[in-house]
Amino acid sequence: MYSVKSLVLASLISLPIFAADLAPTGTLRAAFLRTNPVQGRIDAKTGAISGPVADLTQAFAQQLKVPYTIIPAADAREIIDRLKAHTADIGFLAYDAERAAEVEFSNPYALMLNTYIVRADSPLKKAADADVSGLRVGVASGVSQAFVLKELLKKSELKVMPAPPPDQISKMLMSGDLDAYGANRQRLVEVAAKDPKLRVLPDNFSVAEQSLVVIKGDVSALETLNRFIAQARTSGLVKSSLERAQLTAGVEVAPAPKR
Repeated sequence: MYSVKSLVLASLISLPIFAADLAPTGTLRAAFLRTNPVQGRIDAKTGAISGPVADLTQAFAQQLKVPYTIIPAADAREIIDRLKAHTADIGFLAYDAERAAEVEFSNPYALMLNTYIVRADSPLKKAADADVSGLRVGVASGVSQAFVLKELLKKSELKVMPAPPPDQISKMLMSGDLDAYGANRQRLVEVAAKDPKLRVLPDNFSVAEQSLVVIKGDVSALETLNRFIAQARTSGLVKSSLERAQLTAGVEVAPAPKR
């Protein structure tokens, strides 16, 4: 008896690809953002990695007929630097124009919704309410939300900081150091679930495309990734991966790209 995941993986193996081009060391090396639950989670006890990064990397390596390793990265800068240094073959990143100047982005496999978390008694009701003079909005440095908010917020003060743990987000909001904190909806829903004094706004300030990336100029690898993503999306692999990872609060399967 095969599991649904096994059948989905088996349906992807027909894709013609070349291991020497995409995994020159003989092992597919994939880097992802270790603090982003939309990409993957690391078990604190075992170190095991689960989520879309694990499922997609496994499926891609199975096509290449090579083993794989998944590399947790501190931030997007580390992923890009690893690609440039050839210590990673592919990476998982949300698209933004600045990153696209340094790496090639595949078509998206998922859409990540971004919003704010605020105190439960905050007067803010929707995302647009955060752009008001005198308000302080926090965001982690180096993440896609930071690039968006730097352009989006015209009146409020944006405070860019090293990615804080959930308890620190709560402390900054409750102390009044911040009026709102922007991040991906999935992460913020998980933070609010542990602290009834906080709530997540019902709408989003942006939607980010989650994609695979390769070194700049590698058109052949990019074409292969796009074929893989198309099959992973239409076969149901992406959908089943999001469901198993319980990424239901702020992540959706990306639609097919418009031609």
